[in-house]
Amino acid sequence: MRVVVVGAGLAGLAAAWQLRQSGSDVLVLESGRRAGGVVVTDRRAGFVVEGGPDGFLATDRDIPDLALELELGDQLVDQLARGAMVWTGRRLEPLAEGGAAELLGIPVPTEDAGRQGFRSFAAGMATLVEALVAGLGGAVRTSQGVSGLTPTRRGWRLAVTGGSAHEAEGVVLAVPGWVAARLVAAVGAPAGRALGSVVYAPSITVSLAYRADQVPGPLAGAGFVAACEAGGAVRACSYSSLKYPQRAPDGATLLRAFLGSTDGDPGALAHAELAAILGLRGAPLWTRAFHWPRGLPRYSPGHAARVAAIRTQLNRLAPLDIAGAAADGTALSACVRSGRDAARRLLARLGAPRGSG
Repeated sequence: MRVVVVGAGLAGLAAAWQLRQSGSDVLVLESGRRAGGVVVTDRRAGFVVEGGPDGFLATDRDIPDLALELELGDQLVDQLARGAMVWTGRRLEPLAEGGAAELLGIPVPTEDAGRQGFRSFAAGMATLVEALVAGLGGAVRTSQGVSGLTPTRRGWRLAVTGGSAHEAEGVVLAVPGWVAARLVAAVGAPAGRALGSVVYAPSITVSLAYRADQVPGPLAGAGFVAACEAGGAVRACSYSSLKYPQRAPDGATLLRAFLGSTDGDPGALAHAELAAILGLRGAPLWTRAFHWPRGLPRYSPGHAARVAAIRTQLNRLAPLDIAGAAADGTALSACVRSGRDAARRLLARLGAPRGSG
C-alpha cells in the first residue's frame, strides 16, 4: 500500500513514521532542500545553536514516546535554569511563572510550565528529525514540491514541480496553511480555503556567543522578555547555555535573541540591545541569525471547528488528511501528535493495521 506524505516538517515525518510502522510503503515529498521545517540545529565548535524551537513542554508525552521508539531516550535532557525576567525598558524585574509565554502570545498552560519546565535533546532538537529521516530509510525526498492532486480510481495522483508524478492510495498533507488551502480546495473540499487565512508572523532568531568573562555577574533565570512599552527590536532573550546542558563549551556563554522583522543587521542589532540590557562587554565571538519570513501560525477564534469541517469534507474523498501546525497546534509536541493521528485516521480508512504508537 503506497501512501505519500507531503511535507517533511516534524508533523510529516511523524506521520510517515507511523505509517511505516504499520507496514505501509511510504514516500515523503518535501519542497525545500532539507527536512525538519522550523526545526534546525547548527552545531559548531562545541556550541549547539537552535534556529527554531529549542525544546518541548516536559508534561507532553508525544516526543518522549517517539524518542523511545527511535532509541533516543537517553539523549533527552531536562531544563536547568528556571524562571524568567521582564525588561521594562529601564530594568529587569522578576516575572511570574508562565508570564513570559503570556507576553509572547504563546499558549502554554501556566501550571504545567511552572511545575515541569521544558525538555530537549542533548545535541539539539534536530536530533529527532535526523533519527526520523534515518529511520524512514531513504523515503524522504527533498526539493520535490507537490503542485496538485488529482483523484484516480485507486486513490490520488500527485503532480510534482518539474513534471514528474506519483501515485498513492492515501495522502497526508503536512504543509503550511496557504499550501494546504490550495491543494484541499482544488480537490473538492472548499472548507479547506479557511487554512489560507491562518496568519504566519515573521520573526528572526539570533544566537550570540561570548566568552564567559564578557558577561558581568550571574544571569538570573532562563532569560527575559521585553514588555511592550520597552521598545527596541529584541522581544525576548533565552540564556541558552544556562537553559539546557552542553549548549556551549566551558568558558563560553550562548544567548539567543528573538526579533521581529528588521531592515538592519539582526546580529549587530541584537548585540547592541543585549549589551545595554545585560551589561555585556566587547563584541560577540560570532552571531548566527535565522530568518523566518513565515514563522509560527496564529489562529483566529473558531479554528478548531473550521479544521473539523475540513476533515468532514475530506472523508467524502479518497483517503486524504491534513496535519501540522496549520491545523492542530503550533507546539512541537502538537505537531508530532497531529502527524501520528492523521496517519492513524488514514490507515483506518484504508483498512490497514495501525501499528505501534
